[in-house]
Amino acid sequence: MTQQFKARNFDVENSAAIHSAHNADAQNLKLALRTLGGGVSIITTGEGESRTGATVTSATALSVDPPRMLVSLNRSSSTWPVLEQHGSFAINIVGSEHETLANQFAGLGGLKGPQRYAGAEWITLASGAPVLANAVAAIDCVIEEAIERHSHVIVIGKVVAIRLGEGKSLLYQDGRYCITPSIGID
Repeated sequence: MTQQFKARNFDVENSAAIHSAHNADAQNLKLALRTLGGGVSIITTGEGESRTGATVTSATALSVDPPRMLVSLNRSSSTWPVLEQHGSFAINIVGSEHETLANQFAGLGGLKGPQRYAGAEWITLASGAPVLANAVAAIDCVIEEAIERHSHVIVIGKVVAIRLGEGKSLLYQDGRYCITPSIGID
């Protein structure tokens, strides 16, 4: 039997940790999150000259049954309005050979929109969102729900196609990219 729980808000204003060493503010939260290594993905959306995207470490599975993904995007980014308009996106899990591309989609060098797609081969799957042809893996989604909270929007994507490639995913921690070493288990 499945129980349904209603969403509720918790009183977090008065729940500060008793032994807090730092203020619970944006600067300290960013410092804490830099210590958390995250998988690097490039979120892509749009078509033609309206293509855009962003490099994120916030893409994760919400559910495998049914297949749903979750990604958090800054509402002020150039990616969110295009994603909202098109209703579809791809989560391109990238490897070490994609570091330059990840920087392009992070906006380094001032690249915008379709300029970010330069130097790579792109295909489409079921939703029509751009998919990196040699991604470690790509997860093609349509928006099921978008929840706007504070500075970000939480996008829940219904998975409509998956493409598996090869390689190890790129990680980001402490302001730099890294790859986890292989660990042999006998």
